[in-house]
Amino acid sequence: MTLKSPIFIAVGYLLVAMMAIQSGSSLAKQLFPIVGPGGTVALRISLAALILLMVFRPWRISLTLSQWRSMIIYGTSLGGMQILFYFAIERIPLGIGVALEFSGPLLLALFSSKRKLDIVWVAFAICGMLLLLPDMTGVDALDPIGVLLALSAGGCWAGYIWFGQRAGSVGSGGMTVAIGMTIAAIIIFPIGAMTATSSIFTWSVLPMALTIALLSSALPYSLEMLALKRLSTQHFSVMMSLEPAIAAMAGFLILSEQLALSQWLAIGLIISASMGSTLSAQRKKTDG
Repeated sequence: MTLKSPIFIAVGYLLVAMMAIQSGSSLAKQLFPIVGPGGTVALRISLAALILLMVFRPWRISLTLSQWRSMIIYGTSLGGMQILFYFAIERIPLGIGVALEFSGPLLLALFSSKRKLDIVWVAFAICGMLLLLPDMTGVDALDPIGVLLALSAGGCWAGYIWFGQRAGSVGSGGMTVAIGMTIAAIIIFPIGAMTATSSIFTWSVLPMALTIALLSSALPYSLEMLALKRLSTQHFSVMMSLEPAIAAMAGFLILSEQLALSQWLAIGLIISASMGSTLSAQRKKTDG
């Protein structure tokens, strides 16, 4: 595999996207005390939509009814993923939130495969999820509502991948993201604005909100769409395996969030499931 191969380029896109989105999520969590998670996601998604519309000008293309259907589901999944995740990480650490959210793309990848070896990776993933489930009797128990919100965000993430590939055939990847983000903003912005803890229409929060929109939405989702055009649904899902670790490190470095040893073990099991599935799929392709 050369540096110019489509797979290598796609991996590069995903690595930059993951680092950007988790850095943006860490910054977003610092905005929670000011406008709350709802206000933060309203600012993030609306500003990102405006940026993408100005850059890619998607009104130059026309869509069929079928394409609009896929685009609406893609945009709804995108918006749902963002608002559910932000309300989740208000209650639980960032790294754990991403690990739980990652159940969506991971299970999508594993269940789309027919290889017997993937049963092992499913077991790894399930063990990791079980370790992250809240202990209702423990002193350091995870918030069960936060866990449920993160898992729900994972379901939206799976929909984002599945319908993102189908919507990605429309024009360039950037145009697809611009339309999808606009649909997400139309749906999510009123909800986020209504649940904001203070007014989001103030100049003081604009610089950080704009940075969050660029890092968490405009840049990474554009790069992910470019990667989706080069990878299968399964390979895209499992290539995201580093996301929980990157999120945990971002939470530690930016937010000073500490994780217990069992929680690091859980994240390791989830990453192992993804990496194992990726490597076995690549081995089968090479042998074939």
